Amino acid sequence: MPTAVITGASQGLGRAMARALAERGWSLIVDARHVGQLAAAVGGLGAAVGPLGAAAGGLGAVTTIPGDVTDPAHRAAIAAAIAPAGRLDLLMNNASRLGPSPQPPLRSYPLAELGQVYQTNVLAPLALIQLLAGPLTAAGGMVVNVSSDAATDAYPGWGGYGSAKAALDQLTAVLATEEPGLRWYAFDPGDMRTAMHQRAFPGEDISDRPEPEVAGAALLRLLSQRPPSGRYRASDYPEASRAPGTQRGPAVTR
Repeated sequence: MPTAVITGASQGLGRAMARALAERGWSLIVDARHVGQLAAAVGGLGAAVGPLGAAAGGLGAVTTIPGDVTDPAHRAAIAAAIAPAGRLDLLMNNASRLGPSPQPPLRSYPLAELGQVYQTNVLAPLALIQLLAGPLTAAGGMVVNVSSDAATDAYPGWGGYGSAKAALDQLTAVLATEEPGLRWYAFDPGDMRTAMHQRAFPGEDISDRPEPEVAGAALLRLLSQRPPSGRYRASDYPEASRAPGTQRGPAVTR
């Protein structure tokens, strides 16, 4: 059975993809920082939660590994969970850090916080790619780095998050040239009705944004088609269609 690692699987797009892939028979290794939220997110999928997770046998088996992707020991635990299979079909770097809410202008952005944004959104994904390169190569696998339109468009107040996602996009593009045997996707899901999106727009009604499952349907189609490496948007696919006028700012992606 195919195997996937999904980071930030306790909510939003990560949770939607974990459930969708498990229902399709994938074996999953999922992480998130909060044990309870992660357990609730994969409830009913046969997951077992422990200090380092525990595999539940059968199709759609789920291994939960609570922790922070910026922690090297946590990333090593993810790699150890993959080792018995020796291959990895999909790495989905979905875990993300928004930064301060509301988003500050760059001239007053706290540099310590900006460093944490880059640690989560840029360095941790690259560290996982480096650590899991062997199993990914063995499977001829795919890497999905979840991006945002803030990576390509200049929004006032979004210099921290947006520049981190732009850096992630560039890493994806360079890796595609360096490792052509794999598929490398920067995936922009667009607006989603998520807790992170709500933090990006405090006090605003975001009920008109699509549920993460809408972008998830587009990503499933992308994975099934395995197009050439590149940057793709959920709106490139019919499954991601929505009524015009619902985009009211940069999309955050968890």
